[in-house]
Amino acid sequence: MARPLVAIVGRPNVGKSTLFNRLAGQPLAIVSDVPGTTRDRVTSTVPFRDGSLILVDTGGIETAPASNLWEQVRAQVEIALNDSDAIIFLTDVVDGVTPSDIAIAQSLRERGKPIALAVNKVDNPRRELDTTEFYSLGLGDPLPISAYHNLGVRDLLSRLDELLPEQADDEEDEAGLRLAIVGRPNVGKSMLLNSILGHERVIVSDMPGTTRDAVDIPFTFDDELVTLIDTAGLRRRGRIEQGIEQYSVLRAVRAIERSNVCLLVIDGMESITAQDTHVAGYVTDAYKGVVVVVNKWDMAGQETDTEWMESEVRRRLRFVSHAPVRFTSALTGAGVLEVMETALHVYEQGRKMVSRGALDRTLMNALSEHLPSGRGRRSLKVFRMYQKGVSPPTFVTFVNNPELVHFSYQRYLENRLRSAFGFAGNPIHLIFSTRGRRR
Repeated sequence: MARPLVAIVGRPNVGKSTLFNRLAGQPLAIVSDVPGTTRDRVTSTVPFRDGSLILVDTGGIETAPASNLWEQVRAQVEIALNDSDAIIFLTDVVDGVTPSDIAIAQSLRERGKPIALAVNKVDNPRRELDTTEFYSLGLGDPLPISAYHNLGVRDLLSRLDELLPEQADDEEDEAGLRLAIVGRPNVGKSMLLNSILGHERVIVSDMPGTTRDAVDIPFTFDDELVTLIDTAGLRRRGRIEQGIEQYSVLRAVRAIERSNVCLLVIDGMESITAQDTHVAGYVTDAYKGVVVVVNKWDMAGQETDTEWMESEVRRRLRFVSHAPVRFTSALTGAGVLEVMETALHVYEQGRKMVSRGALDRTLMNALSEHLPSGRGRRSLKVFRMYQKGVSPPTFVTFVNNPELVHFSYQRYLENRLRSAFGFAGNPIHLIFSTRGRRR
């Protein structure tokens, strides 16, 4: 399912980052009393309904930016608003309705997107009465919250539940393979795209960050409809520079969300970097099929030592150990055909449905060879398993108590499923559940 994206916006110092951290469940955004601390966006996956949503923290909106930096912050907020499915407009009960709030509200109304108006710092009955002033913004009922004290946050999530449409399955069969090319800057993503297409479709430059937006290009490969999605290079959050590159990251994350399979491109002339693992983390968080593409292999001086490089990839990217590794030179075209064939194979493996009988036999064999351990006097009992969905292959396992499932036993079951049915290049999503309870 395509996860909805929700952006938190508002003027500076109203508590956007505090609310973001509260919803994310961990301190991902810098919180400070100094207005404008949040310069670039931070994204987080937040549990929502039976799945999750992508939450985006943004810098404060200045309706009359006084510097180039504020112009850049405003530009990145515009990107977040354009890409969002719903908006949380956060205001401050202490300051009341300000001229900036009125201007922002007018701008948001013109976008026609669902808006949840939240009034922050409401931590006593008197301040709750003061929230009535915010009806004047014309955005519906203001929700009194205190992000710092965790008051009213559940009501805010309930409002989002009302505003966002039900998540529908992507039309994968009609759209065919949606292939995102991702990686840190200057590893040759755009050149790889051009090599796959056989002509220069996107700008190629030695300067990192040439590609600013995600570019969708449909074509046919082996009679299969494929949509290639080229993306701007991703950096670690701390390395995202001011300017256009600040708001390229969200476009790349959205491209990953829209894809079935990702080509994770790394530079064969360099060792695996922290940035490579960070990009791989985005793909893993989105439960997407993946092929690791070692590019520039013709210039690496290790053309015959592919075994060493593959073991290095396996070692540094252990959390995508299910991913096939392919070696290419986007410049010469070597290995590109094999990359596309592998991507199609990963796509087909991710759509595989397992028969109930075969799944029952695999589970019984796994249990007979390795019974789950318990905790103290409590022991885990596994009853049955069924396949809930595809892309990614998703299995629900009924147990007596999900809290007793150790991560090592979960990994054991994943390995048994992979050994029995393949699912090459795809993450296996295991859900442990009892009636009315889920982990």
